Amino acid sequence: MPTPDRTSLEQIIGAAREILESDGLAGLTMQAVAERVGVRAPSLYKRVRSRDALIGLVAEATILDLGERVNAINSSPDPRKDLAALARVFRAFAHERPTGYRLIFGWSAETARPERGSFASSVGPLLRITTELVGPDDALSAARTFTAWANGFLSMELAGAFQLGGSVEDAFEYGIARLADAFTRP
Repeated sequence: MPTPDRTSLEQIIGAAREILESDGLAGLTMQAVAERVGVRAPSLYKRVRSRDALIGLVAEATILDLGERVNAINSSPDPRKDLAALARVFRAFAHERPTGYRLIFGWSAETARPERGSFASSVGPLLRITTELVGPDDALSAARTFTAWANGFLSMELAGAFQLGGSVEDAFEYGIARLADAFTRP
């Protein structure tokens, strides 16, 4: 008779995401996850084939989490306000889950890329907003520009790179407003 399952893939991924935030990518080991979910490390291999696969699952879960948050933004009649709301949700997510944020926006040889479709849920609202602002022909370019700006800003903010004084909050809002201005069709 086979032994009963003592943990689920959902529990494994949840534990791995917690470990990622507390101990970083280097601390995300199969042994650490096993200890967190209360099983022996070899038991994890029934659900996850390798550490690389686990990192990929964590990245995918993180992307889906971000997607849920941006999809929860209520649309307004003003796409400029929607862009600002999306930017603020994006920033809050980066502050709440900084290591997960870096994982999904800072690919390296050590990280497995999730499936392309995983990004669809988190990109949909931004594409809708940029379509309203610049039209369908330029929506993807505007979405990429927004994402590049936001990721650059947040990466610097999370690294403590803004050292010249002034309000980082004000600078973030300034950037959102300038992008919205740039994206607004004449």
